[in-house]
Amino acid sequence: MIDSPTLALAKDLIRRPSVTPKDEGCQEVMIERLKALGFNIEVMVFEDTTNFWARRGTESPLFVFAGHTDVVPAGNIEQWQYPPFEPTVKDGFLFGRGAADMKGSLASMVVAVEEFISTNPDHQGSIGFLITSDEEGPFINGTVRVVDTLMARGENIEMCIVGEPSSTDIVGDVIKNGRRGSITGDITIKGIQGHVAYPHLANNPVHHSLAALQELTNMEWDQGNKYFPPTSFQIPNINAGTGASNVIPGELKVQFNLRFSTELNNDIIMSKVIAVLDKHQLDYGIDWTFNGDPFLTDTGALLESVVKAVNDVNQTEPQLLTTGGTSDGRFIARMGGQVVELGPVNATIHKVNECVNIEDLEKLTNMYKKTMENLLT
Repeated sequence: MIDSPTLALAKDLIRRPSVTPKDEGCQEVMIERLKALGFNIEVMVFEDTTNFWARRGTESPLFVFAGHTDVVPAGNIEQWQYPPFEPTVKDGFLFGRGAADMKGSLASMVVAVEEFISTNPDHQGSIGFLITSDEEGPFINGTVRVVDTLMARGENIEMCIVGEPSSTDIVGDVIKNGRRGSITGDITIKGIQGHVAYPHLANNPVHHSLAALQELTNMEWDQGNKYFPPTSFQIPNINAGTGASNVIPGELKVQFNLRFSTELNNDIIMSKVIAVLDKHQLDYGIDWTFNGDPFLTDTGALLESVVKAVNDVNQTEPQLLTTGGTSDGRFIARMGGQVVELGPVNATIHKVNECVNIEDLEKLTNMYKKTMENLLT
């Protein structure tokens, strides 16, 4: 049996062990297909990361597919039912690292554009691709650098679908029309090291910080809104002491993270944290990492077109959610355009035996194509 164009391309991409930030030729495969369709290609290499920007047309609106060719490591190969970089079809599923996150989406994007252009060679507006090999890693030299380059020359993306695996049970049951922001703080609370038998000669930073940390944990940061849950303050890492039971530590290190809604911003969060720490008269230093602002697309032609496309294929209305972690959509949203995420079921992403339903890939291809038909014809 001959593979469909989407399945064949997905297999080709999975065979390439493109663990972050390596691309292993995945982008070249896509580029050659897009060149044949009349796309202008611009390869952008920043440090260890390969990216490309492709565009067909010069008119507005500019509609873009965004995604990444890199994957997370396979881990212990012996735990995989099938070799992670040898695409395997079994019982209607395609197995392999990146099948769902997100080489299946990339294949659907390319084939959808090929099919759309074959029947609409003189389509309205422009079509673009923004592809990186640094989404699963530190996200320093990937999409954010391409966005900076495009914005510097006034080339702004008006509408974008990010192919992240957004779905829960079947492809298209969930569209991510926004994401929470993320900010991380690393606090060092200073004390005076000493012997536990002589506490009057020491200053235990663990004891002195507990009330402040409890206040930050219990604080109502916001009540969320229609699209976002209330903001959450979480402590993923905390460390103090030498390992000895008779030594009062000289400092306490606490790392916290907030996933926050559009009701907040980085400045508000920082001021609230600092106010609590100062209130409790702690001797501290703090380093901030800004992982991304929240974004939301609650109206507009893109959202309407994607919802209609999903409805046409599935005969059901998709849910609009903003749950989950961050994605490269946060960088693209800085351009002020509309951004949504639509991709396969996310149940197996980053796991051993990652897989995607082959029928879902065909449906996803159709959804992408119908979206372009709704927007550009």
